[in-house]
Amino acid sequence: MSQLRVLVVDDEWKMRNLLRIFLTREGFEVKEATNGHEALQLARQEAFDVVLLDVMLPDMDGWQVCKKIRESSRVPILMLTARSETKDKVYGLGIGADDYLTKPFEPEELLARVYSLIRRSANLPVPDTREAALEFPRLRILPQGRDVLIAGRPVEFTPKEFDLLVILASSEHRAFTRDELVQLIWGEEYEGEVRVVDTHIKNIREKAQKAGLGYNPIQTVWGIGYKFNGTVPAHGEE
Repeated sequence: MSQLRVLVVDDEWKMRNLLRIFLTREGFEVKEATNGHEALQLARQEAFDVVLLDVMLPDMDGWQVCKKIRESSRVPILMLTARSETKDKVYGLGIGADDYLTKPFEPEELLARVYSLIRRSANLPVPDTREAALEFPRLRILPQGRDVLIAGRPVEFTPKEFDLLVILASSEHRAFTRDELVQLIWGEEYEGEVRVVDTHIKNIREKAQKAGLGYNPIQTVWGIGYKFNGTVPAHGEE
């Protein structure tokens, strides 16, 4: 088995040093970045199994770095921050982060989160129809290539947004609860807010509307969750 590789992004030397020592002792190969630009350069040049990304960085914040990485990579991202507010966690997960760990934390918890993200990335649940294109009015989803075309033009979605879209579209008219979607996308070990689903659905809808889809294919099922309807335009749905 090849050595697992971790990119640690933190401007504090003490934190980077502690993470490097601990992760190296556990058998990981560790690369370090002290700011967002270094992180993005390393992420473009090398392949990593997971990224540990601090929110507070000197040049650009971790949210910006996360967004940039998500434009071209599905590498699992674990945000590290001293900010524990729920709204910050929901925001981070909504822009493409996979997990969120508040400082200070125990090394054992960090390691458990890292292994969970790596396992989840390697065994991401996907629908059985992943080989076939999913066709709807003005909307074409290509699961194998992870592409979405709206009105014939490609539209970019984050990995989690794409996975949500595919799962819903693959079971058209079936209502999924938020808990079901969290388990399918984030895994059974996820302990965050189920509201992260709402954030991702909101992002999908906004992108689809901006791209000119002309209708909302993801309908809210009040008291339950969400379902996909690509045949009948959903009027007035949120």
